[in-house]
This record gives sequence, C-alpha cells and structure tokens, in this order.
Amino acid sequence: MDDYGHIPKEKLRFAERSENRMQSETKRASRGYFADALIRFRKNKSSVAAAVIITLLIIYAVLAPMISPYTITDKDSVYINFPPYTEATSAIGFMDGGVSRESQNETQLAYLHAIGKETGMDPVIRIIDEDVSVTNFRGEETRSVTYKIKVNKYYEVGVVMRVMTPAEFRDILEYQNETGVQVIYPYVSREKVGANVSSSNIWYCVSDSKGTPIYDENGELIPAYSSDKSAEGMEYNSIRIAGDDGSYIYSQKKGGAVECRVCYYNYYRYLNGRTPMYILGTNSLGQDLFSAIGIGARFSLLFALAVSLINLTIGAIYGAIQGYYGGTVDLVLDRIADILSGMPFIVVATLFSLHLAQRVGTVVSFLFAFVLTGWISMAALTRKQFYRYKGREFVLAARTLGASDKRLMFAHIFPNSLGTLVTGCALVIPSVIISETTLTYLGIINLTEFVGTSLGTLMSQGQTSMTTSPHAMLFPALYFSLLLISFNLFGNGLRDAFNPQSRGVGD
Repeated sequence: MDDYGHIPKEKLRFAERSENRMQSETKRASRGYFADALIRFRKNKSSVAAAVIITLLIIYAVLAPMISPYTITDKDSVYINFPPYTEATSAIGFMDGGVSRESQNETQLAYLHAIGKETGMDPVIRIIDEDVSVTNFRGEETRSVTYKIKVNKYYEVGVVMRVMTPAEFRDILEYQNETGVQVIYPYVSREKVGANVSSSNIWYCVSDSKGTPIYDENGELIPAYSSDKSAEGMEYNSIRIAGDDGSYIYSQKKGGAVECRVCYYNYYRYLNGRTPMYILGTNSLGQDLFSAIGIGARFSLLFALAVSLINLTIGAIYGAIQGYYGGTVDLVLDRIADILSGMPFIVVATLFSLHLAQRVGTVVSFLFAFVLTGWISMAALTRKQFYRYKGREFVLAARTLGASDKRLMFAHIFPNSLGTLVTGCALVIPSVIISETTLTYLGIINLTEFVGTSLGTLMSQGQTSMTTSPHAMLFPALYFSLLLISFNLFGNGLRDAFNPQSRGVGD
C-alpha cells in the first residue's frame, strides 16, 4: 500500500463486480447449426457459383414468358426453324437471322439480289467466299463461279402468295397509306416468266425454268408484272413500286376472294404490329424459343419441386416410423418398400399415362407415377437418421421426462435429421427433371396440351432439324445442361455443409 500512496484518490475507482471483465471482453454470439452450415457452404466456391446460376435460370423461367411478346400458342407458318433475329441488333451483325448457303451459282445469287431490289430488303448479308472453276469441252473454255454466302433468312422469304377477302385487302391498303410500309406488290404475269417457274419471288423475265434472268441492254432485270386489267381482283389505290406508271395490277380474282403477292416481312408487321423479334429463334412449330424454353423450364422446376416435397413428406413419415420403432415394424415396412422399388419407373409412367390420365389428367397421373416409388429413397435416408439419433442422451432424457413417441420423433429426432433430408431433396430435384425430360423427349408422355411445351418436347422437335437449324436443339439442351450441372453442384455443396464428415463421399 505504501508503494501506491502517492496516487491521487480521484484517479482510483471501484472494480466492477456485476460482471466478469475478462468474460465480457471475450464473449461472442453463439452460432446455430444452420448458420454454421451456411458458413461452410460459402467456402465451396463451385456450389456458390451453381447457386447463382440456378437463381438466374429460375429468374429466366419466370420472366421470359412474361416479357416475351409471344405466347406458346403463337405459331408462325412461315418462320419455322428460323435463327435468332432482332431488327435492332441485325445492323451490327448480332442476331441478324443469318444462315450460310453453300455452292450458290450466279442464277441463285441473282435471285436473292432480286428479292432485295423489289422489297428493299436484300437477303445477302455478305459473300463469304467464291470459287471459280474452268472446264474445257471440245476446245471451248467454260467458266463457272459458285459462292458461299451468308443470307438473312427472314429477308430471304421475300414475297409470298396470299388469298384474302376483299375486306382484308382494303384493310392492308389503309395500313399502307397510314404507315408508308408497302405490303402488297404487283401481280406477275405467268406468260412472261413461264408456267414452270413456281417461285413467287421471280418478278422478272427469265429464259428457262431454273429462273435464269434476262437482262436489258443496261444490265438490269426486265420486270414481268401483269397489266391485264381484266384479271384484276380489286382496284389498287395505294403505294406503288418504282417504275409503275399505274398500269400494273396488284391482285387477281380468286373466286369470291383475291390473290396477291405480299412481302411477308411487312405482312408480318401488319398482322402483329411489330417486326419479327425472335431472340433465340423459332422451333419446328414456328414458336418463339425464348418464351417456349421459359415455359418448359418453369413446369420442370415446379414439377420437380412438388415431387420432392411430396416425397419428403411421405418418406419422412414412413422412414421415421421404421427407424424409431425398428424390429418387426421396420422389417414389414422395409419389405413393402422393396416390392414397390422393384417396379420399373418407365412402365409405371406409361401405364399411368395410358389409363389414369383419362380420369385425372396427364399432369396428375404423371405426378402419381413419380410419387408411387419416389419416396422410398427419402424413407431410407430418414430411417438411417432415426437409427443414428434415437439412442442419443437428449432423446433418452426426454423419454425419462415422459415425452410421447410422437414428440420424441418429430420434436427431438427429426429436427436433427432435417439438414440431411433437405440435402437429399436438393439432389432429388435434378433426377426428377432428368426423368421428366426423358419421358417427354421420347414421346412417352405428352404435356403439350396441358402445359404448352416442355424441355424434352423442345429438344425432340429440335432433333429433327438439327443439321439445318442447330439453334432449335442447342438452346433447350444448353438450358437443360446448365440446370442439371448446377443442381448437382449445389446439392453436393449442401451435403458437405450439413454433413462435413461425408465430404467427398459419392463424388
């Protein structure tokens, strides 16, 4: 005390007795089981990336059908298996509706340029390559050129023949006068182009049935438009093409209707109020793939989630009874599960679709097929967890205090098994999606009438035209692959997070 006698009293204070100072400095907030699992999950970078991808895919499935101007019932009879195209991006060479055409001769190239000259929309985007070949026959040298070109498939359609009522004809004329967009083009005289020429895009004089054009002294195509007023279907009082002095006719009589040549690109604008906008192209039914993939994916995700929740509920109850009571109860219930697990899933799904679907609907019968045996793996997993925990001290203590079997099962044991069961659900979802997609791809189950489409149906449709229109198969398959890979990585991450001791098992 003498050593500290020189310290002033105002600098001294009583020690805090209400709490331990050392403990207050080192005290930390407690962390629960799920919070601890979340920390472990975040350390798995591949699983976090998979979770982000799954979120983006789900957002796409929800928003794509909403923001697309098309519905699943919108089908265009001309734009079938057409590549991605938007008018806004076509100018920069992105989503320009381009396809390659190999070995195009000069007649075919002239045909494409002629479409552009008449409609103002040249299908030829660029000439990729040209091949010049020279042949000698009896001393005469013949030179031929073939081209590899990239064309805009939407412009390539050009002009098509349409039969319409007089009222529709007048509506189109009114539309032309209001917008300045020409839809109807002059009628072509069959005498000038020849009866054997079938293409409605040949508006010029040709020398043979192959469509070889005839040029004037200036190297220009010679128009073959009809001026036969006696054959005119209806009077035309709207936009005329360049060079028309008022003598060309724009329709021909066809019974009580009129037949005319329409630029399909502009006719599409007239019918729909917008230019074609197919971000991912169209399929074999003329549907917009962007919205169709979203609709198919939305069904797959919702269906897989519903199946997983139902199987979790049934499997958890069934497995809890097995694992808790054990003995004879476990033996009997396990044999029932063995019998059901021996039933081939494809056979069950096929029988349900053939017979049960007529009474309850295709989707409900499809759901029954998945639930009939799908809960067995979840029951086995729950049974294993109950055998693991039912002998623990906290369960014995609760039983000593008089807790009922129901409370022991679902208030003490089941919550400790929940992490493993949730992980099992996450791994079940991709297997359900695979099975659903496989059955619709093979045509065993047809969901088109009730859902609109599915990923399996879209891939099946795309397979038939994969060589000429690869996008119709590529985009649905790409979405399907990303979804499965991401769910598997995500499920593995959950498994390692909730059960660290099982890390790497089954990889």
